[in-house]
Amino acid sequence: METRPYVDWKLMNDFMIDVFKAYGVSQEDAAICADVLLESDRRGIESHGCNRFKPIYIDRIVKGTLLPHTDLETVKETATTVVMDAHDGMGMVAAHAMMEKLIKKAKEYGMAGGAIRNSTHYGIAGYWTDMAAKEGLIGITGTNARPSIAPTFGVENMLGTNPLTVSLPTDEDFPFCLDCATSIVQRGKIEYYARSGKETPAGMVVTHDGKTVTDSAAILKMLSEGTAALAPLGGGPGDEMCGYKGYGYATIVEILSSALAGGEFMKALSGVSKEGKPQMYHLGHFFFVMDPEAFMGLETFRKTAGEICRQLRASAKAPGYERIYTAGEKEHLVWLERKDKGVPVNAAVQKELIALRDEHKLPYKFPFEEA
Repeated sequence: METRPYVDWKLMNDFMIDVFKAYGVSQEDAAICADVLLESDRRGIESHGCNRFKPIYIDRIVKGTLLPHTDLETVKETATTVVMDAHDGMGMVAAHAMMEKLIKKAKEYGMAGGAIRNSTHYGIAGYWTDMAAKEGLIGITGTNARPSIAPTFGVENMLGTNPLTVSLPTDEDFPFCLDCATSIVQRGKIEYYARSGKETPAGMVVTHDGKTVTDSAAILKMLSEGTAALAPLGGGPGDEMCGYKGYGYATIVEILSSALAGGEFMKALSGVSKEGKPQMYHLGHFFFVMDPEAFMGLETFRKTAGEICRQLRASAKAPGYERIYTAGEKEHLVWLERKDKGVPVNAAVQKELIALRDEHKLPYKFPFEEA
């Protein structure tokens, strides 16, 4: 049972837009960024929602490692491809512009692909692939990130959590959307654990000395210091649990996110200079969009995709389990439960929202202040 106070979706949206604007983000760009963040909370992906509003976006603008104005440059373009340079602006704004362009190209030519360099955190990857799915298209994206994952047999954080994300249109009320990191746990989840006073489950982190560590705040410090790394999907540091599969997928995302756009990779994305000072992250993203109409038609695709999902959910359940889910279903159920309630906000985020409001003298009152 949810015990945290809820904040109305429109109130939170308007508030975040006004705060972004106070830091130099335009109205149009702020609206995109706020919607991406709130979409995370609509889906129950709280590690990437309003929980990250201040520490990842506002604090980085203040620190100078994220520019509020997005000077988006088209470096190269063909009928079916685009390469953009975000010049260290808002990654969500750059990704939105990219997807709008690729959706248009894919509808005309059947397929389209793009890559962005010198970007910043672009929110949940599923937001971008779902933009395609809502148009009856297949969406694929990935992004590199500051080093967090150790390669199989290694202990040094070399690769980002690097999600490989796919959305497929179905004949159901929601698309099939697989949006997950290529590590066992993403860095944002550990940040969420730390801010919520929770421990990180054992086995998700590889340390240089081989010891188990579950203190979330300590893990974040060790990740920054380079004395710990996230285990790839499957686990590590050895290959007994097939962690080489997660390691391999993380490497694919790293290569596509950097090589397609001629951008930077791995250690260059740390956000810290050799002198130990904050610097731009220079992240890279890639995107592919395909039109099922160019194959056997959208309706055939929707029906087949939906039927596969339904048969999976109807298959035999393991003892003690009542339900099987398909990707995107849990997120849809969270939205149905929250859409009339609002976004739940924990105590740490409540304090941040109040501080931001008071600092900029914004005319908002939150329901949790009435308790």
